[in-house]
Amino acid sequence: MATGEQWSLFGGSDEEPAVDGAVAPCAHDAAMASLADALPTSIRLGTSSWSFPGWKGLVYAGRHTESALARDGLRAYAQHPLLRTVGVDKTYYRPAPTEEFMRLAEQVPRDFRFLVKAHESLMQPSQPLDGWRPAPGAPHRPSRWLDAAFAADEIVAPCVGGLAERCGPILFQFSHLGVRTDHEADHIINEVGEFITRLPPGPLYAIEWRDRRMLRPKYLAMLRSSGASHCYSVHPSMPGPLAQAEVVPVDANRVLCCRWMLHSGLGYEEAQERYAPFDRIVDPDPTGLVAWVRLNRHATSAGLAGFVIVNNKAEGSSPRSVERLARALQDAGMTRT
Repeated sequence: MATGEQWSLFGGSDEEPAVDGAVAPCAHDAAMASLADALPTSIRLGTSSWSFPGWKGLVYAGRHTESALARDGLRAYAQHPLLRTVGVDKTYYRPAPTEEFMRLAEQVPRDFRFLVKAHESLMQPSQPLDGWRPAPGAPHRPSRWLDAAFAADEIVAPCVGGLAERCGPILFQFSHLGVRTDHEADHIINEVGEFITRLPPGPLYAIEWRDRRMLRPKYLAMLRSSGASHCYSVHPSMPGPLAQAEVVPVDANRVLCCRWMLHSGLGYEEAQERYAPFDRIVDPDPTGLVAWVRLNRHATSAGLAGFVIVNNKAEGSSPRSVERLARALQDAGMTRT
């Protein structure tokens, strides 16, 4: 579709203006509710945020501004039959206080769960780490590299204190580190393992990499000894989720953590421009669907809870991708018993 055609259909002067009024959930038919009721309760599907005006008719009854949805949309989001979890990405850039997490928890049902990103400074080395050098052109950021005391006080305690039973995995997403040798990878894995063991016991901790060299036997051993879980994700610098599972089997984790973030072959900016306003499937990804179904099948067989967080940039519209995945799970025989 040409750019002009897309604007005529999804934007421009004929589109209903966004408003800042009360946010209400859109109506869903009985088939959607039946689909949600049929899925195993151990599998939670959701999106990486909830503040997209283009989701009118998919999640929200009306069209609202992004700021209105960020502030008041979560309650309506959580009434969607299939959306039983959500990613909290803003904590990657700014730690949130307990009160902020409490406000989130008050807006969702008791069986809803949040996947919360830890602050980026914990995953950003400030100096060479046994030969490590930042990737060319990488911006300088303040570092609290693997500072367990900071993580416990500023990340874990507010998250658990505010969300209580609604707290899902706490995710440590490591940006591309430029790891060049197996020795460097092993050194970082040792450091991360020691960091995890110094965190408060109880919460689910997950680790996501942007360096394929980190997927190695030592990493698998570290996960098993520390109790952390690997986050299976889609990123240009990493092998696909099923290839990741060949190194880290699903049953090596405490919880299945999946993030379907990006369509294969696209960059974030390219996907953003191609898919906005995120109200339709643009590039179906059947390979991705197969991967997430297989991983969740393994998790269910192993008695593990599963979290699948879907981004708009995976296929064009994360609520529609969630529905496609739910139907694929049902077609694969994964139903509530």
